[in-house]
Amino acid sequence: MQSVISAADEERLLKGTTTIGIVCKDGVVLATERRATAGNVISNKQTQKLFKIDQNIGITIAGLVGDAQVLARYLKAEVSLYRLRRSAPLTAEGAATLLANILNGNRFYPYYAWLILGGVDGKGSHVFSVDPAGGCIEDKFVSVGSGSYFAYGLLEEGYSRDMSTSDAVDLALRGLTAAMKRDSASGDGYLVHIISPKEYRELTDDEINKRLKALKIPLPPVLP
Repeated sequence: MQSVISAADEERLLKGTTTIGIVCKDGVVLATERRATAGNVISNKQTQKLFKIDQNIGITIAGLVGDAQVLARYLKAEVSLYRLRRSAPLTAEGAATLLANILNGNRFYPYYAWLILGGVDGKGSHVFSVDPAGGCIEDKFVSVGSGSYFAYGLLEEGYSRDMSTSDAVDLALRGLTAAMKRDSASGDGYLVHIISPKEYRELTDDEINKRLKALKIPLPPVLP
């Protein structure tokens, strides 16, 4: 995820990170690494790239830090207003459409951000890729960012339509690890959220580290 804009290389700016969304039989898994870069410089090693929007919806972000954070706040506010007015949560598809409309409405002065929206509702579990121009595509698994090429190799091989969220967490960690080994803009740890019909849960560092040990993946360095 880039923290400054590079007019000479917009495409690179939009892809500097690795984020993953996976649809499971019992919910959705969203996962990211934690590195932010400014050109060739690692500008931050504890970047928040995964946001809870509502009890049934979360998003991952890639692109400019400021633009992505504004979009996350904007979407969270709109979803909260919908819940207050309707006394019911917005569906995942509705939230994805709203986010796509916000981006498309600003395409002439665009937000430099690419997002994955995941959520559960009455129709099941969903993951959407939402691009800077407002394109919104639903899929069973999605990866966005410069490390996505490496993550997709693991996702294509390991994904199953009947996999559980527990299995999907392990698959996401393996995908992120593969990306961090080869993509210089990805690294410095993991963030994982699980969304199910019953709850929205953010995995702790201890929970993630236990899974990494079981998968025989080296633990990320402890930051001061």
